[in-house]
Amino acid sequence: MKSLRFILSLFILLMMVGCTGEDRATDFIDNVAAPSELSIAVIATQDNSGLVTLTPAGVGATEFKLNLGEGSEEVITLAPGESFDNVYEEGSYTLTLTGIGINGLTTEYTQQLVVSFQAPQNLMVSIENDTGISKQVNVTANADFAMSYTVDFGDGTDPVISNIGETINYLYAEAGTYTITVTAVGAAIETTVYTEEFVVTEILQPLTAAPTPPERSPEDVISIYSNAYTPITVNELPTPWSNTGFEEIQVDGDDIIKYFDLAFTGIVTDYGNPTDLTAMEFVHFDYWTADATTLSFKIVNTAVDPVQEDIESAGDIVQGEWVSVEIPLDDFNMDRSQVTQLLFDTLGNISTIYIDNLYFYKTPETNTSNFDDGLLQNGDFESGSVAWLIGVDDNNLAPVTTDGDNSYYSVDVASAGNAFDVNISQKTVIVQGNTYTLSFEAWSDVDRSIVVGIGLSGPPWSAAVVSQAISTTPTTYSVTLTASDFGAPDARVIFDMGAETGQVNIDNVSLFEGNGNLLSNGTFESGSTPWIVGVDDNSPAPVVSDGSNMYYSVDVAVAGNAFDVNVSQKLEIIADETYILTFDAWSEGDRSIIAGIGLSGPPFSASVEEVNITSTRTTYMVTLTATGFGAPDARVLFDSGAQTGLVNIDNVSLSRL
Repeated sequence: MKSLRFILSLFILLMMVGCTGEDRATDFIDNVAAPSELSIAVIATQDNSGLVTLTPAGVGATEFKLNLGEGSEEVITLAPGESFDNVYEEGSYTLTLTGIGINGLTTEYTQQLVVSFQAPQNLMVSIENDTGISKQVNVTANADFAMSYTVDFGDGTDPVISNIGETINYLYAEAGTYTITVTAVGAAIETTVYTEEFVVTEILQPLTAAPTPPERSPEDVISIYSNAYTPITVNELPTPWSNTGFEEIQVDGDDIIKYFDLAFTGIVTDYGNPTDLTAMEFVHFDYWTADATTLSFKIVNTAVDPVQEDIESAGDIVQGEWVSVEIPLDDFNMDRSQVTQLLFDTLGNISTIYIDNLYFYKTPETNTSNFDDGLLQNGDFESGSVAWLIGVDDNNLAPVTTDGDNSYYSVDVASAGNAFDVNISQKTVIVQGNTYTLSFEAWSDVDRSIVVGIGLSGPPWSAAVVSQAISTTPTTYSVTLTASDFGAPDARVIFDMGAETGQVNIDNVSLFEGNGNLLSNGTFESGSTPWIVGVDDNSPAPVVSDGSNMYYSVDVAVAGNAFDVNVSQKLEIIADETYILTFDAWSEGDRSIIAGIGLSGPPFSASVEEVNITSTRTTYMVTLTATGFGAPDARVLFDSGAQTGLVNIDNVSLSRL
């Protein structure tokens, strides 16, 4: 892991060296946290010479200053990955390491070094199975006169070395009994060895309950098996023709299905009263397995002739932890109006699988928050975990908490580690070279910081991030980020929280291109306000609703001047600044409109662009520069009067580059 950290730090440094010119924003560097997790690996030559190799490491450090602890003020300068050899006399030394970050911030760390030509004594070794990770063994060794220790885990792999007193975590491929040999090493020729026959155990069932589903209105969910919702009638669970063992267990008070020796298993709801899933959008279930490699879910409609069915994969299987699966019901190519059977199938991989929270759901039809999340989905978490992931795994949904009528992301970080160890992400399109504004509300139960930004969802993991301090008071934060050297259709918004302990709550996340959405009510969900016809503050723009969505709509009956039919919103436009105007538009046929920015009074100077729209709702983006004009009561404008036909406009965003 430390070698990976070094590669990432070096990548950032090289990226910044190669970025020149005003188009390469480097402001985010000022917000990069100081180096952390500093350490010095010490390895002595076992020949009574006192020769010791020192290798510093630290997260976010681009350079190290090392004082050898011999009473001199001299320091050694090392790059990440470099080592330094020094000959010590017998004695005790205090090493001082300073890690320097890319922005000049520093962190100091001290470490004791004992050099002795005596063989290590009083070797104390702790070997334990990890309580949460299957087949992982944790080894810690302490000894007098020792600098480091090696562990031969007895499985044919190379020994692992660590500083004395530190813990080595090792994951075995298979459970079983192994001869573990621990060797304490100092500067002496002699070493001290400890050997133990140790039984490596495998965790074969979940030790914690499955994730708790978010609160949902009864009309938005059809539950088959979950303590969170009231289930519908289920006549057979499992069916007599299932090829599996079946047991119900409880973990932390939560009821869970255990399928063992599972090949396939069926569930019958009610043949006499089939289940109509046409209004639902997703099927959700949580699984835990120690041995499965495949899992699929099938939906069957036996009420039609011939019978209709379709099966979809649960994705790449992750073993040893709860995994949340959500499959869009549109992926099932069949009639879902009279579903009677549901099946889990391992496709020949006989295994044990634990299942919980099997239900179908849809996003609420009404959302009174009118929250504008820009380029994101479900930024206010009112649709639960939809679109929000842990890390980059599409099958691992983020935990969402509901408090009264508000839902938000919430996690309690119990132990500090890497910032990315605790993460929430949402994948979205990020265009290389573009600037974005990320806004969010956050709070904690302590004063702490989190890392926020945008970046790739795969190697080389390039990102633009900042460290944001948060407090116990819910506060809205906004950061500006530039994708200087990366971009992808499946990039992501990033929140990393694992570096410090304490609860983190996040809500109302939005991402806009440029410096943020300067408009109000760009979604029209609050009606006409503050959209007007022309420049008359007393003439509200026409807004319509199709049930779940509101938008501007006008039907041009007679062609004339483009500005004869207009919708505008007044706001400040700064002279000679460049803006990005983004909006959805559609018509009943092919026609054009004029979109732009300009003054709301004489001489009516403007920067506009003609946009061709069609009957397909499409998102358009135009870049506009306010050359030679600007005013505190300027406006965004859409002129539609030059051609006949319907014009619909929605989701309008204006941001300044």
